[in-house]
Amino acid sequence: MSRLQRRTLLRRTGVSIGGLVLGSTAVSADEDSPQRFIVDRKSLRNEDDFEVIHSLDPVDLLVVRATESQLDDVGAAFAPDVRLGPEPYGPVRRADAETAADESDLVEYQWDKQDQRIPDAHELTRGEGSRIAVIDSGIAADHPALDGQVNLELSRSFADDDYGVGKPYAGTHGTHVAGIIAASDDTGKVIGSAPDAELVDLRVFSASPASVDQQGQDLPPAYWGETYYGTVMAALVYAAEIGCDAANLSLGWTWRMRTDGWGRFWGEVHQRVGNYARRNGTVHTHASGNWGESLQFNQDETDSSQTAGGITTSATGPVGFDPDTGDADEPAYSPSTYTTHGVGAIDLAAPGGHGGENKYDNVLNATATPVFDDETGEYLETEYGYGWLAGTSMAAPQVAGAVALVNSAHPEYNGNQIRNVLKRTADRPDEYANKYYGAGYLDTYAALTD
Repeated sequence: MSRLQRRTLLRRTGVSIGGLVLGSTAVSADEDSPQRFIVDRKSLRNEDDFEVIHSLDPVDLLVVRATESQLDDVGAAFAPDVRLGPEPYGPVRRADAETAADESDLVEYQWDKQDQRIPDAHELTRGEGSRIAVIDSGIAADHPALDGQVNLELSRSFADDDYGVGKPYAGTHGTHVAGIIAASDDTGKVIGSAPDAELVDLRVFSASPASVDQQGQDLPPAYWGETYYGTVMAALVYAAEIGCDAANLSLGWTWRMRTDGWGRFWGEVHQRVGNYARRNGTVHTHASGNWGESLQFNQDETDSSQTAGGITTSATGPVGFDPDTGDADEPAYSPSTYTTHGVGAIDLAAPGGHGGENKYDNVLNATATPVFDDETGEYLETEYGYGWLAGTSMAAPQVAGAVALVNSAHPEYNGNQIRNVLKRTADRPDEYANKYYGAGYLDTYAALTD
């Protein structure tokens, strides 16, 4: 078990940028050094010759540890796995939320749920019968706002540690995302879009001893640790296997994959996983990323954040939101300054928070801080609270929650039909460029009443 420093990510308060931009590096550096590779299972004569990390049986892929020369010797089709490490967009800031968190009802601070008319949507459905996977840093299943919402029997850890599931072992990020989707209103605090939906905790980020000083931040990022491309693909396959209606990826990572060489193989991996999800009715909801640039690539490149049938989501947020009056200087559908964009790259825009100095312009929901022993790295407890985060990480679960509601109201719909309804009923604002919106700005209530 890793030795970890005792520290707090967001305690009971905080504003941070979520939907993190993840740096990517191929892990293969030496043909004679064991590394992680993604391998086409059909190209191996005997997979028992290799250490298998993840087996993606339905799509005939393996993640193995081997040397490049070993794989070459048996004529395997493969590419290096890719390590994904978190890099928060911009400075992470501490903001005092104690005044809000001490109050019994925080819904008035949730401009995102008001804008999406979630209380009205709950008159029609609360997401019952829907199952949503959260592929992230771990969910605090015993957080008061999420107690009873997480199916721990189906939950799995794909991370490279021994901590398990049902706790925020790799940080608060996954708990906040889960709350946006399905926080229960039984606590009288916050609400989620689909509070009667079932959540599945698929943790892909590992706990890590990265410190505040190493990050050069006032607070650590919303994630700890790292994950791998193959690990995320394994979690996506599992989500489809267990019949999830949506799998949320608030990872905000993308890199340019050329359509030749290893890039072609990675593209094939994406296609297999995406097609399998589509056949099983699982909609992938992606955070587009927070570095404020275009996702439009050259013709010989492809975007790693997209899979067949997925929904790539940009972020919006109000400017100058006043919870006392409900008014704002700029509307909730205003593009966030940090959001990635691009005509043909974005499917929908959704509330993710403005990301500025006014904490009320960001997204309020559940937070959970893991505490580990300084000496042994043993998990000790979780500190629960409510706080503001901003990022495309907060936008993608708005879409996942909408998927849960539409699926509940129309169980006869398949994943493609749900995706089409969300896009057809979205609104494209006239005053902002189309590159931020794709089909338009998410309108959850309109999708339910279409």
